[in-house]
This record gives sequence, structure tokens and C-alpha cells, in this order.
Amino acid sequence: QVQLVESGGGLVQAGGSLRLSCTASESIFAMGWYRQAPGKQRELVATITATYRTIYADSVKGRFTISRDNTKNTVYLFSNSHSLEPEDTGVYYCAADKLQLQLGRVSAAYWGQGIQVTVSS
Repeated sequence: QVQLVESGGGLVQAGGSLRLSCTASESIFAMGWYRQAPGKQRELVATITATYRTIYADSVKGRFTISRDNTKNTVYLFSNSHSLEPEDTGVYYCAADKLQLQLGRVSAAYWGQGIQVTVSS
């Protein structure tokens, strides 16, 4: 059983910066971040494989960056400068799987507890 430990998030002003990190208890192929906004379904925001292939949801493309450090089994999610919007508010979940995480599907073998991110206008 892979354990995922998340950190970061909290209350951020629009145009501010977001930095989330998630460390897995062991190496795993695909890691990523899902987001669940109030009253909406959980959706994949970004994912990255151990070979550094990335996929982004259209809603964050160009505004967020996902990266990983394979030596630390850690994945990061950053917002690019001045790009954070109130619509980015939600609970962010780290996820991991031995297979590629896919847009349009809420499916992963392992999940973190979730971190609240609130972007104020």
C-alpha cells in the first residue's frame, strides 16, 4: 500500500502563488493532482509520469506546472506567476498509480487525504 503525504495549500489571494507537494512512501510510475471544487465533481488537474511526461487539464494549462523529484518520490504543483484565480478554489488530492492517470477519469490506485486551497478575490 503506497502512502501519500501532502503539504501546502491554505488561503491565497488571487494572483498569488500556489505550491503543493506530495511525497509517496515508495516509487510509483504516475503521480498527479486532482481537484474538487465546491459542488463539482473531482477532476484531474495535472499528472506526470516517472519519465516526466505531463498532461494538464485545459483549465490550468499555461497557469500551473507539475514537476517531480524521483529521488524523493515527490510531486509538486505550482501556479505560475499571477495566474491563480478564485475558480482554482477546491480540495486538491494527490493521486498515484502504476498506470498513466487520465483526463476525464477519476481513477487512481492511491489517494492522499486532500488539501484545501481557497483563492480569495
